[in-house]
Amino acid sequence: MKTNDEVIQLLTTAYSMELETVMNYLANSTNLDGVRAEEIKKSLAADIVAEISHAQDLARRIKQLGGLVPGSASVVLGNQRQPSDDTTDVVAVIEAVIDAEAAACEQYKKIIRATEGEDYVTQDLCIRLLADEEEHLVLFRGYLKEYAQRG
Repeated sequence: MKTNDEVIQLLTTAYSMELETVMNYLANSTNLDGVRAEEIKKSLAADIVAEISHAQDLARRIKQLGGLVPGSASVVLGNQRQPSDDTTDVVAVIEAVIDAEAAACEQYKKIIRATEGEDYVTQDLCIRLLADEEEHLVLFRGYLKEYAQRG
């Protein structure tokens, strides 16, 4: 079991990851061009709401544990693949989403392990968030298969 401060730090990292995901999904759902991009744009736009909700849930838990939710100057960004300048490169966007969702899953698993047997509320929260992220991951892996077949 990690200390309370270590759990807060793990949650804060997840919070930053969620906010970065929101920014990248917003950019990609707006910037993508082309007929093939429409379904991906719609999916990303819908996922923005879920990712913001994740950040809100994490923020509440950080505060409940006695931590402070970081403002914009303290949020760590830039760890995800950035939106491409090629607004028709749908595959690059799908791959970036897969990378971000896989990283989120790993972060939530890390928190779940860190709170095992001690902090059931944080663990439950992260199990629920992990389920959402895994669902997004499966969806976008499916998109990648379809786009790889089309070439």
